[in-house]
Amino acid sequence: SNRAVPDWKEAAVAPSFIGTRVFDIPLEELVDFIDWMPFFNAWEFHGKFPAILEDDIVGEAASNLYRDARAMLDRIIDEKWLQSKAVVGLFPANAVEDDIVLFADEARSEELATLHQLRQQRQLPNGQPNLCLADFVAPRQSGIADHIGAFAVTAGIGIEKHVAEFEGKHDDYNAILLKALADRLAEASAEYMHAKVRKELWGYASDESLNNDALIAEGYRGIRPAPGYPACPDHMEKTTLWNLLDVEKNVGIELTDSFAMYPAASVSGWYLAHPEAKYFQVGKIGRDQAEDYARRKGISLATVERWLASNLGYDAAAA
Repeated sequence: SNRAVPDWKEAAVAPSFIGTRVFDIPLEELVDFIDWMPFFNAWEFHGKFPAILEDDIVGEAASNLYRDARAMLDRIIDEKWLQSKAVVGLFPANAVEDDIVLFADEARSEELATLHQLRQQRQLPNGQPNLCLADFVAPRQSGIADHIGAFAVTAGIGIEKHVAEFEGKHDDYNAILLKALADRLAEASAEYMHAKVRKELWGYASDESLNNDALIAEGYRGIRPAPGYPACPDHMEKTTLWNLLDVEKNVGIELTDSFAMYPAASVSGWYLAHPEAKYFQVGKIGRDQAEDYARRKGISLATVERWLASNLGYDAAAA
């Protein structure tokens, strides 16, 4: 297969611990990690932050919104409206074909979990490889002691009470503002924890020093792909993540029947550390891969087709 073959000469770095840890994140430490542009996008403002505040046309409206947001953010922090928590797991791992197998310890004999991945199938220009996240974890037969991380963070603990208070006063503006800020704080929590993982907990980039703009531009080593997003579009894989990290017990995020996270202001995913690891879109897959994926996961093809409907490059109904 036309897989990516990263350079494994650089030694894989062993993390500072194996297993799971829970963190309370002080909200005031998250302010500098906030990416404000998606906040403005949610209110139909488009452009770049902070330039948008000076924009000839929307500058005044954007500035008013930003002032309200910063004032509410101060209250959220001072009055402890919300709580941010994270659970992080670091595990020995190796790739087996298109799957990533996690192990209980460095003996690598007891398998903890298997993360099932999908591979790009479309013809790519200039002989580019067809990517799969498993390509960025050292293959089992390489003998390289590689690792993978997993995380779930939320900044939505405590939000319901305050949203209900605003809605009880028919104050939709502040209810929406609070939800939008909680979303930004959740993303900031993910950014904050990823930096902590890179620099300390896993420590493969211990000398990193990046400002917020560089973080937003993802100018760091490694990625944090989330189940349900283009590189790993299967939302069902969140179940594996939840079991692996005992997410509900450790940080109180529930998975709904449709694999949505509750509270909504939550982020979860995997940490991959290889310098060549990058985000990509799996895109459309053929029936052959859908069948192979169902076999690997031990589920029916119909279930795969239901949850990956938008990734099917064939007509499932015409079977």
